[in-house]
Amino acid sequence: MSKTTKRKHVTKEVLDGYVLPAENQKIVKVLGGKGNNLHEVETAEGEKYLVSMPTKFRKNVWIKRGDYVLIQPIQEGEKVKAEIFAILYDSQIKYIQSQEKWPKEFVLPATTDVNREISTIDTDGSSKSDDDLFVNTNRPQCVYESTDHSDSDDSSSAQPKDEDYE
Repeated sequence: MSKTTKRKHVTKEVLDGYVLPAENQKIVKVLGGKGNNLHEVETAEGEKYLVSMPTKFRKNVWIKRGDYVLIQPIQEGEKVKAEIFAILYDSQIKYIQSQEKWPKEFVLPATTDVNREISTIDTDGSSKSDDDLFVNTNRPQCVYESTDHSDSDDSSSAQPKDEDYE
């Protein structure tokens, strides 16, 4: 199997796979990468330890601080106690929440009313929410507010007045 084919299949599995945590699996939050395909995670109980990224995900899928992953414990680990089983994206998290398997300790930020009101219409006429779009969590979120200033007030203030020349 070529690298491109492998990447395609792994990416499809990660994005389209909806899994629920099994008895021995846990949902954890990624605190940061520690190098060598190791990541520090925090459980819902507040326990912190290292997990490894399996070979199939390496150089195919990336995770960052604040992402949620599904892990499976490994027996031989002292420092590294688990291996990443699945990377959870927004649609998968919503699915797990709908099945009431999401840990109550991991409270996700609520979407604002502004984001709920924004929607677009596809060419086939179906409505699509902007919640499906990728949000870069590494950048601060900006909220733009409209003002009730008229254009004539702004243009008159930009022009010099006769009083300025006296």
